[in-house]
Amino acid sequence: MNKKALIAMSGGVDSSVAAYLMKQSGYDCAGATMKLFNESTLYTAKNNTADCAADTEKIAKALHISFSVVDFSEKFREYVIDQFIYSYENGITPNPCIVCNRHLKFDELFQYAMSLGYDFIATGHYVRIRLNENTGRYELLKAVDLSKDQSYVLYSLTQQQLSHAVFPLGSLSKSEVRSIAMKQGFSNAGKKESQDICFVPDGRYTDFIEDYTGKKYPEGNFIDTEGNVLGKHKGIIYYTVGQRKGLGLSFSQPMYVSKVDPISNTVTLAGNEALFSRTLTAHNINLISVEEISAPMRVTAKVRYSHKEQWATVTQPDKDTLFVEFDEPQRAITKGQSVVLYDGEIVVGGGIICETPAMF
Repeated sequence: MNKKALIAMSGGVDSSVAAYLMKQSGYDCAGATMKLFNESTLYTAKNNTADCAADTEKIAKALHISFSVVDFSEKFREYVIDQFIYSYENGITPNPCIVCNRHLKFDELFQYAMSLGYDFIATGHYVRIRLNENTGRYELLKAVDLSKDQSYVLYSLTQQQLSHAVFPLGSLSKSEVRSIAMKQGFSNAGKKESQDICFVPDGRYTDFIEDYTGKKYPEGNFIDTEGNVLGKHKGIIYYTVGQRKGLGLSFSQPMYVSKVDPISNTVTLAGNEALFSRTLTAHNINLISVEEISAPMRVTAKVRYSHKEQWATVTQPDKDTLFVEFDEPQRAITKGQSVVLYDGEIVVGGGIICETPAMF
């Protein structure tokens, strides 16, 4: 009897080709699209469930597999949207894609699949999995096509989830994926990739927050590192660490956001040198390749998706804390973003950044 796999399908070319490859590999497949929005969620016109479901249904019919829409809109609001808003209101810069993968795709959808008797869940992410026979642990590896690697957003996967996950695109390039889609005549073969947050498709997250909450965030003071008032800001949700544009002030030298303080409603501006840190502390951690870090470990680390990996030493002071010390100071390490640790192509694990002592 063939193994059963539920394919998380978004209407895009990646998940469509993943479904095709799973079926070609002999799995008994079904597709599922997560309904993430309801009538109370704004700013979804360009990326709504109806459009995704329509595209997915076409592909499912072409592949002769069943297809369903699973309503996770309330969970999405709770875990992703509410947390997104809370973060900006508290001077933190979130990564909603990591949160969605952690709580929706590989928790809610994963549990849904297992409850229905599926053996695996498959997605269109560009990563790889292997079982390390020496340690007995499943490992998450970078994609062969490093330009498409998505291991950074999947560091939260547990051993149980990895043992029931399949990522068919991990050894392919994007051009190869599109080629497969074209050869199969998929209607979405040339569909453009979205670079936006799905619930903020126009990129204006501040408009989304104000419209969604009905709040108008109060003005406050821009200050320097000595506490001197430099001018007025238009609300703390408009600012993130490292930001230079959109300050509305003129200085004799470039000035950047170095701190956002929700308690005093101030935004601290400083020169570029104030943005550098050598250390960070992370919590809400997940380790993949090892069960724990019992001694200082040499790794490379990324502090944001687009960050180039940098050499560092990591220790684990307690069960839910990582302390990372970089060989060289890193710019604009930001609370709320994730640090992800690598041993070559293997993901060691990661956590959410909660402290970043400045050097200056």
